[in-house]
Amino acid sequence: MSKPVVVNIPHQLGRAEARRRIDEGIGRLTQQFAAMGETRHAWEGDILRFAVAAMGQEVNGSVDVRDQEVVLQVTLPGFLAMIASKVKGRIQKEGQILLEDKRKA
Repeated sequence: MSKPVVVNIPHQLGRAEARRRIDEGIGRLTQQFAAMGETRHAWEGDILRFAVAAMGQEVNGSVDVRDQEVVLQVTLPGFLAMIASKVKGRIQKEGQILLEDKRKA
């Protein structure tokens, strides 16, 4: 049974900069997963749709880039659905790091 995970990540970067950072981040992620399986992603306006297939499982999702937040939705299949809360926490943390406004540091 699959389980959807939704993560809202606030930011103060503006839509264009948030999208640029996500685009760079998905590129790094794709390189990391390339050896283990297949990855696909495509932008539809300000929504990035993606799929990662590895070890007989496929994870699908979308990243909706908005002016002051990013909404990430991922559908976790089978056994990954059992660890959805851990996955959600990790996505939240990594997303906040990616969208951190480094000018404030």
